[in-house]
Amino acid sequence: MKIASFNINGIKARIGQLTAWLSEAQPDVVVLQEIKTVDEGFPAEMIEDLGWKVWTHGQKSWNGVAVLSRLPVEEIRRGLPGDDADEQARYIEAVVMGDRHAVTVAGLYLPNGNPAPGPKYDYKLAWMDRLRQRGAELLATEQPVVMLGDYNVIPEPRDAARPENWVDDALFLPESRAAFRRIVNQGWTDAIRVTDPHATRGPFTFWDYQRQAWERDNGIRIDHLLLSPQAADLMRGAGIDRDQRAGVKPSDHVPVWVDLAA
Repeated sequence: MKIASFNINGIKARIGQLTAWLSEAQPDVVVLQEIKTVDEGFPAEMIEDLGWKVWTHGQKSWNGVAVLSRLPVEEIRRGLPGDDADEQARYIEAVVMGDRHAVTVAGLYLPNGNPAPGPKYDYKLAWMDRLRQRGAELLATEQPVVMLGDYNVIPEPRDAARPENWVDDALFLPESRAAFRRIVNQGWTDAIRVTDPHATRGPFTFWDYQRQAWERDNGIRIDHLLLSPQAADLMRGAGIDRDQRAGVKPSDHVPVWVDLAA
């Protein structure tokens, strides 16, 4: 079961990139972030015509997440528990049936948090604490779980080409990194990092549109795949489809994926 995450940065602007990548990469399950549309505005038919089922949790102009699956899905959950007043569409969960295992796929778009300090940063940290609590619930099931998406956190200096440029940014502030560690330390495996644990620079998943960041490889790693112990035991490989950043008017993120023997 190949499970991928892709911050598409506007589904309507990037539907061509998405459908071409789906055909080329052949994932089985995909979670999208920043679809930037209400549910009824999502171009589901173009994806369904390729053999996919589509579930969305949309929001006008901002945020929005989706699950695409070529495999049977038994359950969908929209919205991160813990705050009934939170109206931002940032979390979607699906139970996907593989040949041998049911895998819970939790797709997320964690708040950016800038400017920090301030209310947006407070919201980010509170959201991360809610995610930690949901993560604990998912781990307690002792089932394969993949919690993946755009975390908007640079975990370590090696996850940025120029960490000194991010010192005062909400993505790299000590509180953000500590909150991410609290989640990981519950027992999750960072699938991308364990494929090359001794790397001293990168790999990266995001390159800004400004200042020739792509051309200069001035990237950061903020899209993460966290695996429960049961999912980590099934892992056959993981990777980053870096070439997707080189196209015409691409998303500023690239897909990240993990392959499970599920």
